Amino acid sequence: MRTPKGMEPTARALAMAPALREALRSIHDTLGVQPFDPASTARSFVIAANDYVSSVLLTQLTACMGEGAPAIDLVVRPSTRLDLAEQIDVGRIDIALGVFAEVPGRFQSARLWLQEDVLVFRRGHALARRKPRIADLAAFPLLTVSLGGQEEGAVSGFIAERGLARQSEMFDRAALEDALASAGLRPRYRITVPHSLAVPDLLAGSDMVSIVPAPLAQAFVARRELLARALPYASQHATMRAVWHRRHEHDPAHVWLREQLARLALSFHA
Repeated sequence: MRTPKGMEPTARALAMAPALREALRSIHDTLGVQPFDPASTARSFVIAANDYVSSVLLTQLTACMGEGAPAIDLVVRPSTRLDLAEQIDVGRIDIALGVFAEVPGRFQSARLWLQEDVLVFRRGHALARRKPRIADLAAFPLLTVSLGGQEEGAVSGFIAERGLARQSEMFDRAALEDALASAGLRPRYRITVPHSLAVPDLLAGSDMVSIVPAPLAQAFVARRELLARALPYASQHATMRAVWHRRHEHDPAHVWLREQLARLALSFHA
């Protein structure tokens, strides 16, 4: 319709847009999929991931691409965005990587790895000389990584949008609080950050501790930034998954990308 700013789509046109995009993709699929050769085909993929996954997995993927897929480009978008499912629906994100409690039927998913939570702290910390105890998690203040909280609609550690429920915190908060409550204790959450790669700098020179996924802790330890120890309580393992729209299921280029992610993920299983 015409407006003072020019032509703009009507509300009905905006509502029809996803269905029309899907119809055009179906026509494209019917006419045939372009052949794909990773060694020569030029292609760009958009992947949604947080900084933790980008650090431990996508760095390996880019090295792999440099050797065998020099014309493939990657664009990484934040997986913490509230409209993640919508972006997958409309085709702006090819694959989302993360921990998901629910995946709608129009999407497909594959398990990449299982991960457990571990405790990390600076070198020279008091806990470096002994095994951590439950009481330590009340005595030492905590640095936590939040990927979105209750103010964004998180329920039981997950944010749901269009049937896709993504993890809102990078650790099992319920397991920690239950373990401390059993001992008559409460945690002291001193700092909460949205980026896991800030953890080493914030822990340096501090008595704080943090709870992070084991693959991330291993990366910190390998770079001699932090020390890692097993938690003094039981927590649920989380499943890192790749999620994509079903329309990409048989796309040769998309299949190739999923195969690379699955192969590289083998080193991260708990």
